[in-house]
Amino acid sequence: ILQLINHGVSQTLREELLRASQSFYDLPEQDRKQYEGGNILDPIKCGTSFNVNVEKNLLWRDYLKCHVHPHFHAPLKPTGFSKIIETFCKTSREIIGELLKGISISLGQEENYIHKVINYESSFQIFVINFYQPCPKPELAMGLPPHSDYGLPTLLLQNDLQGFQVLHSCPSPKKKKILHSCKWIPIQPLPNSFLLNTGDHMEILTNGKYKSNIHRAIVNNKGTRITIGAAHGPPLDDTFGPATQLLGEHDLPLYQPITYRDCMNLQQSNELDKKSCLDHVRI
Repeated sequence: ILQLINHGVSQTLREELLRASQSFYDLPEQDRKQYEGGNILDPIKCGTSFNVNVEKNLLWRDYLKCHVHPHFHAPLKPTGFSKIIETFCKTSREIIGELLKGISISLGQEENYIHKVINYESSFQIFVINFYQPCPKPELAMGLPPHSDYGLPTLLLQNDLQGFQVLHSCPSPKKKKILHSCKWIPIQPLPNSFLLNTGDHMEILTNGKYKSNIHRAIVNNKGTRITIGAAHGPPLDDTFGPATQLLGEHDLPLYQPITYRDCMNLQQSNELDKKSCLDHVRI
């Protein structure tokens, strides 16, 4: 997990986006209801929890998801909402594009290596708003359970209420292995910063050199917490495995190739559970 500062996104745009997100949830129910239900990969989808069809216990969360690249989709209401989303998503795509250049260089490749491998100009981007209302008994509820994100990096913005936690694995002092005993680390974002999550497809593409992180969202009884994410991945129907150029002479691929669509369907069709997509393709 990284905190990103000096990113070029104005404080004004961040505040407008948070206000507009609240305005969407303030709409009459009938205006939001048209986007409920339907297919997992509908271009605009809102709902409650994560997957109510398979969950034994519902999560304390409402959400809106929009496919915003290569084709832009957003609700028409409230007025001006789609324009703010479009502006933010264009900027976030530029930020991620620059970060991918740095990651390419860190892997010993030229700066546009990942751009070319995944065809970044046609990459798939999802805009997500998570809406966590005050919970009367937060110790008994969960906003989002432990999970990793699909895709490459995810850019995350939140309002002033905290609730983002990352799983920290504790290495044994005697063995260089990861123990089952781990702890949750609350992340306190710096002012005017973004959180940056590494997703499952980045771990697959780099054959584990960059690893996705497991995180969760807890709830509170003080106020409404809003988080806004821009998830970036390869084109929806392109198949990707570990990049050949990133494998050493004696390295074996650690993951089977998979399309981004299949990876998303795997996660979205089941209960949210840690690295569910990676566990499916791990060799």
